[in-house]
Amino acid sequence: MENTNRLEKATFAGGCFWCMVKPFDEQDGIEEVISGYTGGHKENPTYKEVCSETTGHYEAVQITFNPSVYPYEKLLEVFWSQIDPTDPTGQFNDRGDSYRTAIFYHTEAQKATAEKSKQDLQDSGRFKAPIVTEILPAATFYPAEEYHQDYYKKNPFRYKMYHTGSGRAKFIKENWKKLDEDIKSKLTPMQYEVTQNNGTEPPFRNEFWNHTEEGIYVDIISGEALFSSLDKYDAGCGWPSFTRPIESHIINEEMDVTHNMVRTEVRSKNSDSHLGHVFEDGPQESGGLRYCINSAALSFVPVSELEKEGYGKYLPLFTK
Repeated sequence: MENTNRLEKATFAGGCFWCMVKPFDEQDGIEEVISGYTGGHKENPTYKEVCSETTGHYEAVQITFNPSVYPYEKLLEVFWSQIDPTDPTGQFNDRGDSYRTAIFYHTEAQKATAEKSKQDLQDSGRFKAPIVTEILPAATFYPAEEYHQDYYKKNPFRYKMYHTGSGRAKFIKENWKKLDEDIKSKLTPMQYEVTQNNGTEPPFRNEFWNHTEEGIYVDIISGEALFSSLDKYDAGCGWPSFTRPIESHIINEEMDVTHNMVRTEVRSKNSDSHLGHVFEDGPQESGGLRYCINSAALSFVPVSELEKEGYGKYLPLFTK
């Protein structure tokens, strides 16, 4: 019988390791993500030494994962989607050998899977330039200093500013999160502006701000169920307001520092669409949160249509 609790290691270099932890940390089946240094010739290097480009090390992350829950192929997909695989001299604003990209394989199976993944990416035509990310045997991995671990959690403001300011966020959006042209053609200008450009629709002049029918609100792009009418209330703000998502794992909450404010942005986990923001001024008896969501990011499915539209599992929510 296969051991479904067997854990494996995966090691990736994708430029600054601060930005390579969060994408993996969010996935089910990931037990641990450690920032560190690998591929060099000096034992126990320090961050300062690695940055001096004298030790030969890459900044990297080492991931402990359960392949029966999150297979290595999916780890590779996450890795590629966070980097510029055509850059041989660094990543974005970070230049130098320590910021080069590489996949360090721990087994021959990982090596074969990584090589196929790299070739598939090259053949896809997504990038015109050659894919230069190296595939190398795993070497000794040295964990980085404690203040580098889980940096995105310890310093969310600085992390957000760095992820954006380094050029990584812009590159990912332009090269890895392109909206399918068929989907794009079906969106109204407002739907596109809200979901893809983090826009905001006018208050009191949007489809669902005062909508009271029973049912669920789904992601207009992916169709994923996001919110229920059972958790909707009139917050007087002019946008649909909810006390909670229908399931907590289907949304991502990220720091938003635009417009000289610090807010918590709400994004759909599956499509990465901008939905709105969450505030702490909601009904206290329901947890105190207010998910202020743009109608343009949503589509509505009434209770009578749940089974027909493939959302039958949510019918019990509305059983009196």
